[in-house]
Amino acid sequence: MGKFEKDARSLLQAIGGKDNVKAVTHCATRMRFVLDDKDQAQVNEIEKIPAVKGTFTNAGQFQVIIGNDVSLFYNDFTAVSGLEGVSKEAAKSAAKSNQNPLQRVMTMLAEIFTPIIPAIIVGGLILGFRNILSGIPLEFLGQQVERGKLVFDAAGQPVWNTIVNVSPFWNGINDFLWLPGEAIFHFLPVGITWSVTRKMGTTQILGIVLGICLVSPQLLNAYAVASTPASEIAKSWVWDFGFFTINRIGYQAQVIPALLAGLSLAYLEIFWRKRIPEVISMIFVPFLSLIPALILAHTILGPLGWTIGKGISFVVLAGLTGPVKWLFGAIFGALYAPLVITGLHHMTNAIDTQLMADTASHTTGLWPMIALSNIAQGSSVFAYYLMNRKNKGQAEVSLPAAISAYLGVTEPALFGVNLKYVYPFVAGMIGSSCAGLLATTFNVQANSIGVGGLPGIMAINVKYMLPFILCMAVAILVPMALTFFFRKSHIMTKTEDEAIMAQMVEESQASLEQDLTQTPLDLKDKVLELKSPLTGEVKELSQAKDPVFAQGIMGPGLLIQPSQGELVSPVDGQVTVLFPTKHAIGLATAQGLEILMHIGMDTVNLKGEGFVAHVKQGDWVKVGDKLISFDMSALQQAGYSTEIPLVITSQDHFEMNILKHVLPCSVTQTEPLMLVSKK
Repeated sequence: MGKFEKDARSLLQAIGGKDNVKAVTHCATRMRFVLDDKDQAQVNEIEKIPAVKGTFTNAGQFQVIIGNDVSLFYNDFTAVSGLEGVSKEAAKSAAKSNQNPLQRVMTMLAEIFTPIIPAIIVGGLILGFRNILSGIPLEFLGQQVERGKLVFDAAGQPVWNTIVNVSPFWNGINDFLWLPGEAIFHFLPVGITWSVTRKMGTTQILGIVLGICLVSPQLLNAYAVASTPASEIAKSWVWDFGFFTINRIGYQAQVIPALLAGLSLAYLEIFWRKRIPEVISMIFVPFLSLIPALILAHTILGPLGWTIGKGISFVVLAGLTGPVKWLFGAIFGALYAPLVITGLHHMTNAIDTQLMADTASHTTGLWPMIALSNIAQGSSVFAYYLMNRKNKGQAEVSLPAAISAYLGVTEPALFGVNLKYVYPFVAGMIGSSCAGLLATTFNVQANSIGVGGLPGIMAINVKYMLPFILCMAVAILVPMALTFFFRKSHIMTKTEDEAIMAQMVEESQASLEQDLTQTPLDLKDKVLELKSPLTGEVKELSQAKDPVFAQGIMGPGLLIQPSQGELVSPVDGQVTVLFPTKHAIGLATAQGLEILMHIGMDTVNLKGEGFVAHVKQGDWVKVGDKLISFDMSALQQAGYSTEIPLVITSQDHFEMNILKHVLPCSVTQTEPLMLVSKK
């Protein structure tokens, strides 16, 4: 028996069985499913499985977070299910049927940029390290050279010593690291055209050759175009064909021209493969694909992509530097995390790279806000961990998710905790918005991209490091404070409250089942009579204002509109659930019947005001014993409904028969209400 065989069987059942799985694969931490009917996946049941850390749906795939043992889990799952795993590419291909056109475009962009992200991250780290070596001031240069007299540059600024000025060794390291730093960012089009052909399944070496043709030293460097007069370009940097010329301009660090050129090459190759006989395809397909793509790149697609890229960077730069840049920063800071959820955030890599290529300083003000958003979402999930650190299941998910977000990868935090419970997500968005506002106000700039979260400070231009540290403090403290505040104030906590209640019910059921095994009783065919816990009007449960109760999700039952604020026990049993805010209570009988009574709708927001509990969790009660008194007028003045659902939560084992044949009707306390029998 494999380590995860039991959990794998539970997962197979909870996702709708073998017949509901189109494809299954796994990555470093997650099982990835393409399901025929995603609605069959019982998320609540899946997340109860011990090995599961969380679930989410992205790019048409239902993903189950397992962690570092995912490969072992995958082996056990394929063994118990009889399903044969497929490659990630095959799973992505199958998932396309579950995507709309926009999702397909975003997925394609993500799959093009994902393979080159490691290089971008390395480049960012290199530039960040060189940033520290050559940018951080140590002391005035004049104190060594001119016996304490300050030395000033042409702009009247004091000249400082840096690490590279002081140490020949670190100066050599700085010069050496320029080589890979330039290779990664200046020759980025080579990586993009290669990645496009890889994604499209065409000849990758042709993509590399095309990329080299976009950044060849024989071309005018893209960084020099702005400073080169048009007359000089027309004279020295053209291909002259007699009656027409083509500008001989490079596309170093340009994203969109490379993307368009790569796509043209891939689609040309796909086109010719279908039409040229295989016996001569080796000769003609590469030639008829590469040469036209190269011509298109230097005549139409390159200039068009350059114009589009310039337009995008102009608009973004206007937002980053315009008169209401603080508003742009606040909006982008708030919306970056939702962009991650949709997958649209992959576009920011292209925009950031374009900004660095187009601005005179070769910096970007967008990346600092991305790093701050990572930190903000990490801080909110870390606050959630602090509040739930004694809950082993929650701690095992939230702490690794917080660490991951602090290091720049927010998906575990977003899908595992923040989106699931809403209020940490909102807290993170607000904190990120505040930090983004400050970042744009101080005009914080990054020298590179790719390094997110807390390590992102390495990418920040030296003169903006202190303002960025202030922004980081805001991105840490504001989300944490708001997460604690929302939880304590019961703001946006309904989802978590219901989860807590369900967990309490489950724990009490397990405890009760244990008690029953120790107390032999002949309970077969036992019929129980439930008495009314209130005086008021009885209605169909479907009339409840809360859809969770109205749709019978919690179980079948009745709805009572009370005329008096006193709730009594309808059965002889034990108090298994008493919510801290005293607005809900659960009872269980010796026969295993479980019921839940919820006083009002959304009354958890009152934090216990207007409620008085006469029992505590674990107490045994009899029919008619006082459970909770509540101030009906206070609830109504606060704008809350006072209707009370009475539901049977152990619906799998019991069925009910309502004694009141015509509803609605009046009822008094302890009056017979329904009969419940074991199935």
